[in-house]
Amino acid sequence: MSDYLTKEGIKKLREELDRLIAEKAEINKEIEDARSQGDLKENAGYQYAKEKQNMLLNRISEIEERIKSSNIIDELEINKEEIRIGATVKLLDLTGKKEVVYKLVSTNEANPSQGLISVSTPIAQGILGLKKGEKKKITLPSGIIKEFEVLSIDY
Repeated sequence: MSDYLTKEGIKKLREELDRLIAEKAEINKEIEDARSQGDLKENAGYQYAKEKQNMLLNRISEIEERIKSSNIIDELEINKEEIRIGATVKLLDLTGKKEVVYKLVSTNEANPSQGLISVSTPIAQGILGLKKGEKKKITLPSGIIKEFEVLSIDY
């Protein structure tokens, strides 16, 4: 399954991968130290280090697979006049009379407190495909209806 990530998202994954690979070397040393202490069946340090190593290897594998199967949004051919994944949009919330700024990202990159919203959220789904100046009413899961006007679209 292909995933879509921004350049920042792929960069963060690579940084995490580098950190985990460095951590893996430390865990390998812990395992060797614990192994040198003798009986492995009753060696809690060895058992703990092996569990930690397995979790680490699983996460490394997950990240490597995700990087390999991801498409970088910034490199896709998209109509930059419309709101698509990867766009940073400034909206006027006509209901609350305030401006909001969102960047539409993949579900894995979403962090609403930083303005990064998943393209699968109701607001993102409602504004996808809109152009500057267009307005749209969106019904949120809570039943609240919001109306937005697109002020700007940047990639």
